[in-house]
Amino acid sequence: MRSQSTTLVSARAGYRLGPRLRAQLDVFNLFDRRSSQIDYFYESRLRGEAAPVSDVHSHPVERRSLRASAIAGF
Repeated sequence: MRSQSTTLVSARAGYRLGPRLRAQLDVFNLFDRRSSQIDYFYESRLRGEAAPVSDVHSHPVERRSLRASAIAGF
């Protein structure tokens, strides 16, 4: 069994404010894609279950997020 492929798009824009200072904005998961980052196949047992269950467990892709940075050189 193989996981489905996932394509994510991120973007970065920056502006030089001076010879040693710049501002930068990063956008991760630009299109807010909802998918699985990675899938695992293993046994798990929830409270109240009589026996373990073998199944695929997924870790979802993080939602769209932004990061603003100010970078100074010395």
